[in-house]
Amino acid sequence: MSTDASEFELVLTCLIDATPEALFRCWTEPALIEQWFVPKPWTVSEAVVDLRPGGANRIVMRSPDGVEMPNRGVYLEVVPNRKLVFTDAYIEAWVPSEKPFMTAIISFEPEEGQTRYTARVRHWSKTDRDAHEQMGFQEGWGTCADQLAALARRL
Repeated sequence: MSTDASEFELVLTCLIDATPEALFRCWTEPALIEQWFVPKPWTVSEAVVDLRPGGANRIVMRSPDGVEMPNRGVYLEVVPNRKLVFTDAYIEAWVPSEKPFMTAIISFEPEEGQTRYTARVRHWSKTDRDAHEQMGFQEGWGTCADQLAALARRL
């Protein structure tokens, strides 16, 4: 058994020409989440945020053919303008989910007038990590990061 986190982790990092405050807003304000959170032509049909440790979130992704995929989770840590940690291991009020898949650590670090954006996703198993990678983690999260950056620059 290995305790090497990389076996369970996928990471996307990039330098974005926007402030940490703008990026944090994009991650935490429902009206902004709806504009960038899924790769186009997918859309977000619902975004609900209770931004506090233990607070629930719900983001419903809609495919181009209208199939909805609800994503529910709970915030574990909220550091305004710097860090968000959330998991799908719980759906609300510490009620366990049917199948925990991941915990995300999103950070926004100032760097020479821009922001170092890092999305670190830790999975419950190597199998889950590999499945997420096969689903197109880098491409999908990368496309969303580009959309996030474009929106944050406009704020």
